Amino acid sequence: MVTDDSLLAFAAMSLVVIAIPGPSVLFVVGRALAHGRRTALATVAGNLLGSYVLVVAVALGLGTLVQSSATVFTVVKLAGAAYLVYLGVQAFRHRGRLRADMAAEGGERRGDLRTVLDGLFVGATNPKGLVFFAAVLPQFVDHSAGHVPVQMMVLGLIPAGIGLICDTAWGLSASAARAWLAGSDRRLSAIGGAGGVALIGLGFTVAAGRN
Repeated sequence: MVTDDSLLAFAAMSLVVIAIPGPSVLFVVGRALAHGRRTALATVAGNLLGSYVLVVAVALGLGTLVQSSATVFTVVKLAGAAYLVYLGVQAFRHRGRLRADMAAEGGERRGDLRTVLDGLFVGATNPKGLVFFAAVLPQFVDHSAGHVPVQMMVLGLIPAGIGLICDTAWGLSASAARAWLAGSDRRLSAIGGAGGVALIGLGFTVAAGRN
């Protein structure tokens, strides 16, 4: 199975990669600014699940297909980019509803499952995560020990845990800043609109990124 040295080395590399803000961080921050803390945390949960979907895909051999095919990689990348743009447009269009959303945050809100699914889709189509897991994860597997897919899935829990901590911190910070700046409806609307614009910009950035 996975050795302690491999776990530590992979953890160190994962920390370096995750510490550099990428699409997942910007996605969480954009959602936090547009919709607040509850949506940000649900987005983090969904993004975590989506990232682990990539780990499972690599463990089952699908990562090799994506890594070797520029067409498949481009399709996955553009699908994620298009969905980011869609979420950004929706956030910008509905920025005027943010006061009511904030009032509802203390009670029961609908749409948490949809938010988690949004995060899952974006996480599963994150080019940064796809490249990292397809290119780096197999290097830390001990092929002589067997059970290679299981080893990959165990190793994949490490970046998942690190990402959970980092993305949650970013989401809570952004939602706190949003609440602090929300002194007026006009300002709150501008903050929500900024979150939507950030998601749209992120979508175009992901789409334009090189394979």
